[in-house]
Amino acid sequence: MQKPSVDIIILTYKPQKRLMKVIDLLENQSYPVNQIIIMNTEEKYWNTFLYGEKILKTQENIVVHHLSKMEFDHGDTRRRAVKRSKADYFICMTDDAVPADENLVAELLKPILEKKAEFSYARQLPNEDCGVIETFTRGFNYPEESCVKSKEDLERLQIKTYFFSNVCAAYTRSIYDELGGFDDCAIFNEDMFIAARAINAGYRIAYAADAKVYHSHNYKNSMQFHRNFDLGVSQAMHPEIFENISSTGEGKKLVKLTIEYLKEQKKKRYIPKLIISSAYKYIGYKLGINYKRLPQNIVLRCTLNKEFWMRQSIRTATQNIDPYRGYGMSADERK
Repeated sequence: MQKPSVDIIILTYKPQKRLMKVIDLLENQSYPVNQIIIMNTEEKYWNTFLYGEKILKTQENIVVHHLSKMEFDHGDTRRRAVKRSKADYFICMTDDAVPADENLVAELLKPILEKKAEFSYARQLPNEDCGVIETFTRGFNYPEESCVKSKEDLERLQIKTYFFSNVCAAYTRSIYDELGGFDDCAIFNEDMFIAARAINAGYRIAYAADAKVYHSHNYKNSMQFHRNFDLGVSQAMHPEIFENISSTGEGKKLVKLTIEYLKEQKKKRYIPKLIISSAYKYIGYKLGINYKRLPQNIVLRCTLNKEFWMRQSIRTATQNIDPYRGYGMSADERK
């Protein structure tokens, strides 16, 4: 009996040699991959990366589509990639998520094929250069035990019910289509939005701890600020998901547990670093939640994705155009 087909979607921007390792590991999975669809931002960086490589000549199941940085959107880019797939299931990945072994795809699809869930996401292991605080964070967000989350868990898990990551996540294509797919405009959290819709529609999400990728970052405080600003913006733009659910409880819990861990490991010297980093995250998040109250120039200084706001301005201008007159409405007309 033929196995259900699965495609893998990878987003790249300024790809590094590590991508070659990712592709090689994906091509040698115990569960066969039908096609690898790469959505690359800025073709010039891809050409630089590809120089001297034979990836497109030797591996015919790899297709690459280029877009400009102005076109890139976390939701729409993935949405466009899914439209190019005809597989029963698809897996979204980032180019810095390195499969831990040849069973990643099989383990990620396992809860879906066993009808225990409709979507699933992988465990993220820290890289060798990962700092002590980030290593603990990975373990907090991606523990050793698998689980399945449903609507019944909302009261107990709160926002963590919707926790889901496109760093490495599998989708049942038919359910994805039923839910309307990824948002076509998402500054951040495109994975969490569709996960929330799935949960609220009565579907289930599996955390597949045996599906493992190496993925971690050692972000500077400024980067934490910008990322959490965009995180706050994304939540403010979706009150239907986040309005009646606690979003800060998990963050406070993580800080408290990290401090306890650092004390136990006799690494108290990292506690000031944790507190400062947490402050950057919190301030960024609170500003993002309240972005509508901020002047546009402040928003552009806080965000990690200036192109998103430029596209928003273009959308707003386009929506205000009267097709019969060929120009935008006045302020009075918009009232």
